[in-house]
Amino acid sequence: MHVLIIGAAGMIGRKLTQRLVADGTLGGREITALSLVDVVAPEAPAARRARVTTTALDLAAEGAAVRSIAGRPDVIFHLAAIVSGEAEADFEKGYRINLDGTRALFEAIRHEGARQPYAPRVVFTSSIAVFGAPFPEAIGDEFFTTPLTSYGTQKAIDELLLADYSRRGFFDGIGIRLPTICIRPGAPNKAASGFFSNILREPLAGREAVLPVGEEVRHWHASPRAAVGFLVHAAALDTSPLGARRTLTMPGLSATVGEQIAALRRVAGERAAALIRRAPDPVIAGIVAGWPRNFDARRAAALGFRAESSFDEIIRVHIEDELGGRLA
Repeated sequence: MHVLIIGAAGMIGRKLTQRLVADGTLGGREITALSLVDVVAPEAPAARRARVTTTALDLAAEGAAVRSIAGRPDVIFHLAAIVSGEAEADFEKGYRINLDGTRALFEAIRHEGARQPYAPRVVFTSSIAVFGAPFPEAIGDEFFTTPLTSYGTQKAIDELLLADYSRRGFFDGIGIRLPTICIRPGAPNKAASGFFSNILREPLAGREAVLPVGEEVRHWHASPRAAVGFLVHAAALDTSPLGARRTLTMPGLSATVGEQIAALRRVAGERAAALIRRAPDPVIAGIVAGWPRNFDARRAAALGFRAESSFDEIIRVHIEDELGGRLA
C-alpha cells in the first residue's frame, strides 16, 4: 500500500507518520511506500519496510497537486491548511491554501482517474469551525453548517466538494471534523484556540501561561493521540454507511476553561495551576464566543471513533507522549 500525507510536517502529520511507521500496516495491509509532503520538506522517519520520500510542495501552486499524486497513492491524508487565526487575518491566503489547494488536489485525482482508472481513499481533516452560533445545547449530526469565520467557511466548502467528488466516484472520501486538539506540543501557533493548550502545556513544563478569556468559556477537545486514531480509523473504515454525508464530527470532550484548570490542579498540583496569568483579550474572546461548545457525536461513535472522556486523561496523555511520563 502507498500512503500519501499532505501536511506531514505539521504536528498531527508528524504524529500520524510516527504511528504508521510504528504499525507498518494500515487497514490490515502492509505499507510499502510512504510519501510525505508539506510546504517545507518533512523529516524522513526511519522505516523498517516502507520506502519513504519527502517533498517540499505548496499544494495551491500550479501543477503541485498533480505532482503530489504522481505515484498514485492508495490512501491520501489531506491535513494541509493554515489555522483559524491566520485565515481570518489574511483573507486571500486562507482561501488560496484552504480552498484552492484542496480543489486542486481533488481535480488532480479526478483527471488522473480519467486517464487511467484511479479512485483512492481520501481522508480530509475538517473542523468544528464549520458550525456557527446560535447553537443548541449539544450540536447533533443534523445541525446546519453556518460558519462565522473565513476558516470555517473554507472548510465547509471543502466538505461539500469532498461529498460531490465522492458521489461522482472520483475518489472514496471521508471528512473528519476535528475537535480543538489539546494539548498541542511545541511552540504556540497562530490559532485563536492556542490558549486552550498553552494554559496546560506551559505550566506542566514549569512555565507561565497567559489566559485571554474567562474560565466560563466552554469548548470541545480531543488529544493529539485521539486525532491520529481518528485518521487511522477513517482510512480503513467501510464508507458505505456514510451515504451522501461524507463528513463526521469526531467524538471529544466538552469542558470549560475552569474545568481544564481544575484537572491541571488534580494532576500536577497547585504549583502548576498558579502559573496561569489572567490577561483578558477582547479580540480572542470575541472569536471564541462564536465557537461551538458541545456536540452529540453519536454517528461517529457508532462507527467506532473514540476519544478521551476526561481532561485528567487528556493531560496524562500529554505527560506520557511529550514529557516522558514525568512532570517538570
